[in-house]
Amino acid sequence: MIGEVSIGGVFFPPLLLLGLFALALTGVLSRLFQIVGIYRFVAYRPLVDLALFVLLLGLAVLLTAHLGPQS
Repeated sequence: MIGEVSIGGVFFPPLLLLGLFALALTGVLSRLFQIVGIYRFVAYRPLVDLALFVLLLGLAVLLTAHLGPQS
């Protein structure tokens, strides 16, 4: 993972940007799950949404880990 990202001269931590990306993707997938009807099979929807966010954030971190400085 890279050290920091500069957007318009403002530095942002990469985990914040990955978290926003995972949050947006979680919203899209949540809407898709609702349309398809997957939420009929779960007991507590907010817990599934939280787990989906954590999984997507972890996947994003793993996929961007090679972008950082090589040690």
